Amino acid sequence: MSARGARRGFAARPGDAESWIKTPDASTRRGDEPSAFTARLTIDVTPALRGRIKVAAFQRGITVADMLRDLFAREFPADPGESS
Repeated sequence: MSARGARRGFAARPGDAESWIKTPDASTRRGDEPSAFTARLTIDVTPALRGRIKVAAFQRGITVADMLRDLFAREFPADPGESS
């Protein structure tokens, strides 16, 4: 079998988008119970903006990730009929 064929499952995605998006993640954050569903979001920002974000989080005594999660939750609240 070729090396390429042996790696077929490495980046395999489920057949339907909903099951791919909502794949459970067993990792925990700060010892909390595992979240049912998590997703990683990657964005490009300038080094200056990254620095401002890090300073703001430090001044508030929280992590950048927690600060941004709170920001996103405020800016994009869940629809009342949407399941979490």
